[in-house]
Amino acid sequence: MTAPAVSVAGIREEHNEMMQAEATYFKPLKVSVLSYSFHGLFNAGMMDIFGFFETCKYRYHLDTADLWNAMFASTEDDYIKKVCSALEDRQLKVPNIACDGCHILAAGKDDPAKLKADQDRYMQIAKQIGAGFVRFDAGPYDDGRGATAPWTNQEFDFLVNRYRELARFAYDNGFKVGAESHWGPEKYWPNMEKLIKAVDHPGFAICVHISGWAGTQEEIDFADKASAPYTAHTHFAWNICEGPLVEKMLNLKDANYQGYYSVEQHSGHNEYNLVSAQLAKVTAVLTNWTRGGSGELYEPEEKRNKDVPW
Repeated sequence: MTAPAVSVAGIREEHNEMMQAEATYFKPLKVSVLSYSFHGLFNAGMMDIFGFFETCKYRYHLDTADLWNAMFASTEDDYIKKVCSALEDRQLKVPNIACDGCHILAAGKDDPAKLKADQDRYMQIAKQIGAGFVRFDAGPYDDGRGATAPWTNQEFDFLVNRYRELARFAYDNGFKVGAESHWGPEKYWPNMEKLIKAVDHPGFAICVHISGWAGTQEEIDFADKASAPYTAHTHFAWNICEGPLVEKMLNLKDANYQGYYSVEQHSGHNEYNLVSAQLAKVTAVLTNWTRGGSGELYEPEEKRNKDVPW
């Protein structure tokens, strides 16, 4: 007895339909990793910006590259064109450029003219590579004041005017710019909130280094939640990924956060593996949400969405 002929075309059509259904169900997760996470490898001469792109695309299978400006070997046009080409080749988006050494307020040996020139140059680079957000710390840097101390009236007026100027350019070119809960007075939520409300521009937002705020634990927890509606980008350090990750991510989700959940590793050693662990935990929460779950990293069976069989 002859077996019925198998239609290769029919199998292929069925396979294509299955793949299309899966592609429709699974949406890209808004996950990224800041290139500062590999500062140990970078400082040892073992990774450059192009190696970082390879790492994002082929080691972690991301569609993003969250950039730390120290990895730019140059800001000259020829080099930036190579960066653009490398991003396009790998189909990578840039959700953020974290710009160190480009803070707004000068102090000590800072050259105000150079700070402004560097800010302007990175704004042009952000436009060229299609970045979603650019972070310039407010400053001043390391002038001895405590983190909860406010800016002077003169400093504050300068900050507001400069950020508003940068925000206009960013808004006109399809991205946002702002400060981060990073160091100095911007680390204290009452200071940052005052700045946000004074700048009052749709091109201005903030990057939140989750729980990087100054103050008591109660103040820090409050700041993480209160800042969520103004947040364009985030960085999740190891202590958060190993601790209150779901709670901190829910603060953002509940505020209808539209940005990326980006991980940042600070150790300077074993970076590939530690970043992988952080990404896995953030991805687990996001995946759980897409399946109707609460976001718990290990959800008990009785709480699982029974409509999803895996």
